[in-house]
Amino acid sequence: MRPHLPAALSTALLLLLASGGAQAQEHELSAGELRLTPEVGLLAPGAPSASVPATGAPAGPRAAAPLPPVQTGLPPSVLAALQRAQVPAAAMSALVLPVGGAGAARVRFNTEQPVNPASVMKLVTTYAAMDLLGPDFTWSTRFYTDGVVDKGTLRGNLYIRGGGDPKLVLERIQGAFQALQNLGVVVVLGDMVLDNSAFDLPPRDPGAFDGEALRPYNTGPDALLVNFKSVVLRFFPDPAAGVARVVSEPPMAGLAVDATLPLSRGGGCGDWRGAIGARFDDVNAIRFTGRYPAGCGDKEWPVAYQDPASYAARALEGLWRNSGGALTGQVVMGSTPARARLLHEAKSLPLSDIIADVNQWSNNVMAQQLFLTLGQLAPARLDSMTVPRGRLTPERQGRLERSREIVARWWKTTFGIRHTVPVMENGSGLSRIERITPEALGDLLQHAARHPRGATFVQSLSVAGVKGTAARVGREPGSLAYGNAWLKTGTLRDVTGIAGYVNAGNGGRYVVVGFINHPNAMAARPALDTLVEWTAALPD
Repeated sequence: MRPHLPAALSTALLLLLASGGAQAQEHELSAGELRLTPEVGLLAPGAPSASVPATGAPAGPRAAAPLPPVQTGLPPSVLAALQRAQVPAAAMSALVLPVGGAGAARVRFNTEQPVNPASVMKLVTTYAAMDLLGPDFTWSTRFYTDGVVDKGTLRGNLYIRGGGDPKLVLERIQGAFQALQNLGVVVVLGDMVLDNSAFDLPPRDPGAFDGEALRPYNTGPDALLVNFKSVVLRFFPDPAAGVARVVSEPPMAGLAVDATLPLSRGGGCGDWRGAIGARFDDVNAIRFTGRYPAGCGDKEWPVAYQDPASYAARALEGLWRNSGGALTGQVVMGSTPARARLLHEAKSLPLSDIIADVNQWSNNVMAQQLFLTLGQLAPARLDSMTVPRGRLTPERQGRLERSREIVARWWKTTFGIRHTVPVMENGSGLSRIERITPEALGDLLQHAARHPRGATFVQSLSVAGVKGTAARVGREPGSLAYGNAWLKTGTLRDVTGIAGYVNAGNGGRYVVVGFINHPNAMAARPALDTLVEWTAALPD
């Protein structure tokens, strides 16, 4: 049997799939000026010069393309891309502004009309979180007991209280369990009690948004969010035995997964997921009724567990036993009693790392965890703060309506009455009702560039042609955007958008915002890429 992939690779795969994955690609089917450290030869907005070519840029000339005159309408190249996609100009909104705010807009078109921003709305959530909580903020998963520890045995219950950690993945859970065992907690003579009361969430149908309940990007938030509530199935062909061997991760208590399935002898791979006939109708088993194409080689398939309500209990029990721990009782949901004493506190990654995952990979559930954390802040304290704002700490149970209230208060405090408060549902953009004006988003991006910790926010964005969801942008030979644009992308059915910062070839730095809300939006995505390229070629 093949060995498991390293846990870090598993986490990276889940991170991508929880964002929509290679197929979904985000959509439902699918202070002063910044001084940033260059990455891979890149210069972020605010660096001394943007004229240095990016290391590893695609081959080809990098001479500036012919430029249209400076204007407030759409550039001709953008209009041409819209025409090719058969999308009217009225369906697009676009804004190109100097980062520093000095000088007129280079493009301002349909910017006061609210649009569905899709995943670009994550910019609001992540910037609010960075401003209110600070880049060093961490979440805590705490382990308590009401018993005593004696010679490797805990005589009592083990309580695991979630604090909303957006990235409580396998390797970090395993590390926490190892720390408990180092403290002498190996055998638990009692129950493992899971406490996710830090968030108060209504019942949720994971398939309600688009009918794709098993897609990891539809995973719902949870104060004790374990491994994005997903199972990774790995398939390894064994031609000598005539089977594909199956390994699943994490070990799930009470979940049986077929260890093998027959190989088919065809030379291609094709729709291998359809070919294996996976069945997820039984919460206690994952079965395969088809054959695995031998020509596919090794494959991985992350799926959201079919019974998300029981995922944490099954996964944590399986991981505990797999780590060498024993448990005589059951794993149950419950509350941590006031008399319980703290055994261990597992800190999350810092918020700076979390917002990088959210923005670079457009991770929906992590964005929702952030949004709910903001709802834990006390409104009275938020109202009492004055710029520069000190860091706030969660003080109450997180609820979506509280998050909307806090973000609205933060928006009014930060931006005044210049713009209407964005319409927020869950803070991730995986929504049909979320709305913001491009003008408001441009103001947010300018504000972030002046923020004392703005570099953290800008560096959380994906880099055109290099990493994250914007890696597809700027890949043409001679692209001026390659390595010179920090962007957040967004896609839903009928929606595509892009927003961020672009360094022009001569050193100018611009905020760029573009959206298309139209039934043919996906076909018109090249118009947004063209807007980024046009900006990268701007003269002063």
